[in-house]
Parts: sequence; C-alpha cells; structure tokens
Amino acid sequence: MKTASRHFNDDRTTSALLDGGGAIPATLAAPKVARWLALGAVAGPVLFTLAWLILGFLSPGYTAWGVRVAPYSPISQGISGLGLGATAPYMNTAFVLCGVLLLAGAVGVFQSMREIGTAARWTCAALLALAGLGAAMDGVFTLESFFLHFIGFGLACGVSVVGFLVLGFQLRRLPRWRRFGSGLLLGSPLTLALIILYFLTFTPTVAGTQTGVAGLTERLLAVEVFAWFVALGWTAFRRS
Repeated sequence: MKTASRHFNDDRTTSALLDGGGAIPATLAAPKVARWLALGAVAGPVLFTLAWLILGFLSPGYTAWGVRVAPYSPISQGISGLGLGATAPYMNTAFVLCGVLLLAGAVGVFQSMREIGTAARWTCAALLALAGLGAAMDGVFTLESFFLHFIGFGLACGVSVVGFLVLGFQLRRLPRWRRFGSGLLLGSPLTLALIILYFLTFTPTVAGTQTGVAGLTERLLAVEVFAWFVALGWTAFRRS
C-alpha cells in the first residue's frame, strides 16, 4: 500500500509539473541564468584589455582634430586614441562589447546574491552597470566627441569609486563575502588615487598626448578597475 501511495504521489507531481506551466523549473533556472550572466563581468574586461594590448602594438597612429599623431605610444597616448585611425573599428567594437558584457555581468552578479535585499541588489547592480554604460559610450563617441567621451570615462571609472564603496559595505554583511567586501573598501580609495594620478599626468591637447606618461597611468587605472569586476564576476560564478 505504501509503495502504491508513493507511486500515486509521484505521478500526481509529474502531472502537475507538466500541466502547471513549469513554475518550479523556472524558479530553479533563474539562479543558473544569473550565474552564467555573472561571467560577463569577466569576459568584458578581458576582451577590452586584450584589444588595447594588441592594437597598441599594431596602431600606426591616428589623426585627431586634423593633427596627425604618429607613431602611437602606449606610454604617452591613451587607450581612446586606438578608437581613431586604422584600429578604430576594432577598438570601438571592443568598447561597446565590453560595456554590454559588463551590464549583463552586473545584473548576473547581484541576482545571484539572494542574501541581499531586492532594493540593495538592484542599487549595487545599477552602480556597477554604469561602468558598462560608460565603456559603451566611449565606443560610440570617440575621442573627437570629447565631451561625451569624457562622460563615458567618468561613468566607467569615476562612478566605480562610489560603486566599490557601497558594494563593499553591503558585502561585509555577508559571511562568505566579508573578505571581498573589505577588499572593495580599499579598492575605492585606490581607484580615486589612480584617477587623480591620471589627471595629474594628462594634458588635454593633441600635442600633450605625444609626451608624458598619461597613457601608462590610464592603463594602470583601467586594469585596476576592471580587475575588481573580473574578481567579482568569477567569485559570484563559483559561489552561486
């Protein structure tokens, strides 16, 4: 009798899943989708970094505001210079793809953190998603559209200072994320310091891009900011 009752209940459960629209599988699938989306925070920065590394060696130079800048130097010239000239289609595509992947990664990371309240999750996701929006903007509006390009830079790097701080305080409340949260609280002032260093070495003229070390300081800033995204995305993927 017990065996027959168990078979009856199993059949009834199977029937409910088939007839009821699959609510339980959908619930179970959501964390899986979020987990894979979190890898966007890894793929975007890796793609972007490979793009400027490779194209920096291949670029013959570019023309900005009617002035020829050649040869291209990764030490003195910024990453945005690769968005002009022969390397423009590839670098600008990398900017946009990086932005899209970061947007997906921000959503995936925080949708996988069920320990945080819904409002806090979406607030943190929105703050980090602004970095993706900024990267995409820099791919659409090149260096010659300086004002909009500069806004994109501010969203990608400047907002991260606030985003890392807010996220760090949130993650320190979770036992399994506490160490990572403490790291982000250090990453926020470090990012600010690198932004200040970059602007101290940056001269906003075509002539200024041909001397100095602004290209190097910008790359240090980009690597530091995106390293946190990679670590966050990979950790969320592994712990989900």
